[in-house]
Amino acid sequence: MNKQMKVYLDNSATSKMDEEVLKEMLPYFTEKYGNPSSLHSFGKEARDALNHSREKFAKFLNCRAEEIYFCSGGTESDNLAIKGIAYAMKKQNKNHIITSPIEHSAVLNTCRQLEQEGFKLTILNVDNEGFIDLKQLENSITEKTALVTIMFANSEIGTIQDIKKITNICHKKKTIFHTDAVQTFAKIPVDIKKLDIDSLSIASHKFHGPKGVGLLYVKKNIPIESIVQGGGHEKGLRSGTEDISGIVGMTKAADIALKNLGKNYNYMAKLRDRLINELSKIENSRLNGSKGEKRLPNNVNFSFSGVEGEALIMLLDMKGVAASAGSACSNILKGESHKASHVLEAIKCPENFINSPLRLTLSRFNTEEEIDYAVSAIKESVSNLRKISPFK
Repeated sequence: MNKQMKVYLDNSATSKMDEEVLKEMLPYFTEKYGNPSSLHSFGKEARDALNHSREKFAKFLNCRAEEIYFCSGGTESDNLAIKGIAYAMKKQNKNHIITSPIEHSAVLNTCRQLEQEGFKLTILNVDNEGFIDLKQLENSITEKTALVTIMFANSEIGTIQDIKKITNICHKKKTIFHTDAVQTFAKIPVDIKKLDIDSLSIASHKFHGPKGVGLLYVKKNIPIESIVQGGGHEKGLRSGTEDISGIVGMTKAADIALKNLGKNYNYMAKLRDRLINELSKIENSRLNGSKGEKRLPNNVNFSFSGVEGEALIMLLDMKGVAASAGSACSNILKGESHKASHVLEAIKCPENFINSPLRLTLSRFNTEEEIDYAVSAIKESVSNLRKISPFK
C-alpha cells in the first residue's frame, strides 16, 4: 500500500461542515444572539434571520414558507410527522399506519411505539434491491389508514424509491404520505409540488451543515398535532426556542449544495462507480442495493463472504479509512454488535454475506486519490481477514 492517508467515507453518518457555513453561523453566537420571540431589536434581528431561512427553504423545496417547521434534526422531524399526523387522524377514526422494513430507526421505532398505543401497523415487503412492493402498498391502504411513511432513499444501501408512484397511490386512496428525505435532500432533486409529497423530513448535518438542526415540511391543511408542549414556537407545532445559528448554517449549507447539485451529483457518482467497479473485482463480493440508476450518488454498500463486518471496519480504521457497517444509529455500541442489519435481512441478503456489510458514503470533498487508497486498503483488509476467518 501507499503511505497511509486519512480518508473519511462515512458521510451518511455525518458530514464535514463547509467552512462557508461556519463563517455564516459565527455572528449568531456572539453578535446576533437574540431570542426570535423577543420584541426588542436583538429579537427582531434573530426573527428576520429565521424568516429569511424559512423563505429560502420554501424555494429550495418548492413549497410555502408557512409549511416549514424547524426542529432539532431528522429523528425529531420523523417523530413529529408520524406521531403528530397519527394522533390527529385518530380523531377521524383512522388508526392504521403503513411503512417498510428498511426504514431508519427513527421511523420504525416510532411506528412500533404507536402500535403499542393501539394503532394497527402494516410493514410492506421489499425486493432484493430494497424497492417496496407498490401493488402491496395499494392493497394495504384501507379507509382506516392514517398515514403511509416510506423513506425517500435508504441510508444503508442507497436505494431510491419511486416517490411519485407512491404519492399517486396514496392520494388515489385519499391517504397522507410522509417521507424521510434525510439522505436524499441536497444530493438529488427534491421538488415537493412535482412529487406531491404531504410531509418530509430533513437533517442539516447530512449535507455539510451543523448537527442538531433539521426541518419538517407539512402541507397546508394536513392534520397534525404537537407532541411537545411549551411556549407555542413554530406556529404552535414545535415548542422550544429556535436554534438561529443552526438554522442559518443549515440554510447556507443547502444553498451551497443546491447551486452545484448537478455538478456534485456527477462527481460523487463518478467516485461511487469507481468504488463499485474496483470492489466488484474482489472474489465472493456482493453489491447491496440498487444495481441501476435508482441509487444515491454517494452510496456504496458491499458484503464480502468469509469476512466479519466489524473486524473489517476496525482494520480499515487502523489504515486511516473511516467507513461503517450501516446506519450510525444502529446498536453496535449498545452491546448488540453481532445483530445483522435489519435492512440486509429485509432484502434477503444471503447468509454468507449478511454479517459483513461495508457502507462507504462519499461527499464532494472526497478525491480520486482517496478512493484509490481506500480500494487498496479494503482489498488488503479483506484478504488478511479471510486468511484467519472461521467462516471459510
